Amino acid sequence: MGGPTLEMEPVEPQSLKKLSLKSLKRALDLFSPVHDHFAAPDHFAVPDPESKKIRMSYKINVEYRGIKTAPGQPSKQVNSAAGNQGLVPSNFLSLTGPSDSRNSQKEGTQNALVVGPSLQPKGKNDVDNSGKSTVITSASAPFSERLTTSAIIERIPSKWPRPVWHRPWKNYRWTFGMGESVAFDPSNNWFCTGSADRTIKIWDVASGRLKLTLTGHIEQIRGLAVSSKHTYMFSAGDDKQVKCWDLEQNKVIRSYHGHLSSVYCLALHPTIDILLTGGRDSVCRVWDIRTKMQIFTLSGHDNTVCSVFTRPTDPQVVTGSHDSTIKFWDLRHGKTMSTLTHHKKSVRAMAPHPKDSVFREFLHNMLSQQKTIINTMAVNEDGVMATGGDNGSLWFWDWRSGHNFQQAQTIVQPGSLDSEAGIYALSYDITGTRLVSCEADKTIKMWKEDETATEQTHPLNFKPPKDIRRF
Repeated sequence: MGGPTLEMEPVEPQSLKKLSLKSLKRALDLFSPVHDHFAAPDHFAVPDPESKKIRMSYKINVEYRGIKTAPGQPSKQVNSAAGNQGLVPSNFLSLTGPSDSRNSQKEGTQNALVVGPSLQPKGKNDVDNSGKSTVITSASAPFSERLTTSAIIERIPSKWPRPVWHRPWKNYRWTFGMGESVAFDPSNNWFCTGSADRTIKIWDVASGRLKLTLTGHIEQIRGLAVSSKHTYMFSAGDDKQVKCWDLEQNKVIRSYHGHLSSVYCLALHPTIDILLTGGRDSVCRVWDIRTKMQIFTLSGHDNTVCSVFTRPTDPQVVTGSHDSTIKFWDLRHGKTMSTLTHHKKSVRAMAPHPKDSVFREFLHNMLSQQKTIINTMAVNEDGVMATGGDNGSLWFWDWRSGHNFQQAQTIVQPGSLDSEAGIYALSYDITGTRLVSCEADKTIKMWKEDETATEQTHPLNFKPPKDIRRF
């Protein structure tokens, strides 16, 4: 016989929302009087406004006690009325109570709140004495530790120099003539070219007409130089010979023998009567002009010496080679001073700046590349550097910044192959206002600045590179 059956009281069904609100209320009743971390709904808010104000003031004082302002900035009290004063935006306001006001008078800058880089006020204090801007950020430690830390992040300003605006260059004259090398007369009345037809041609600068043709070499002529102190012109070629020409008699008066293979380059010292030649035998030879005596044999390269120039001060001799190195030489002892290894492939051409001496310090790589072999280059006093490529491209650069402001492409003459578009030699005249290019299509072109160009018609359009590498 079963006992009496007890009837269960019906359970009132409750929605999930109601159960969540009950749970939230219990949590608030338990933790809110102590920490007040969670924002409760309006109907669970603390009924006493004064109590809420005191708790909020205490919390702000604990959380932001250790935050300091940027160096050199005066302390500012941060409150709801200071949001539009430039320190923080309105959506990053901090509330202060009576406790903050007391402590701010004692602690000075401890209650000032500086938020993020974009919230910094812009003014004279943005850049310090070292030229580096500073950004103050803060992050709170765990609440139990009640510690705050501040970090100073240095913004390094871009060191990439802004390029100088230059007028674009235009081709104003060209003539038929083969050219592998070119050099200007110090009087700026004529220039000479040497070519694969084994002749040296002298051209009038003003009219561009051929004045004289000299013969004497039996192979291609690769290098030319005109003396500024004597009436001499020097030439070198694949016949292993270096010749000195008397321009008053228009004939060879000296020959310098010693190279074991083709001579690719030559240069005259600006103050001493010596000649330097570099060739395929991997050495640079130093000659006394008058006695034809070989003073030094600068050996150390592992491949063809294809470019050389001299300076009156150290380093007196600079050579570039197919072994991808550049060497500095001391003429007093005939030894290497240092070796530059920045290049990855052959150093085919070098050009010293007419005024600045920068061959000891690496400045930068060019921002963009011509995507071809660079056969020749030249720089004038205005800082315009021209480079000629093996694909017929002629690019003009601002020398200081490396900004490429103009590109020109050679159009081969009718009957020539596309591969005959290379530029073999470039040279500015003495004034630096005219440029001569010797090209593979058997033309010699003269360039000058376009006087009608302005900064409005040809804007600079320069943007610093994102990945700046400075060594």
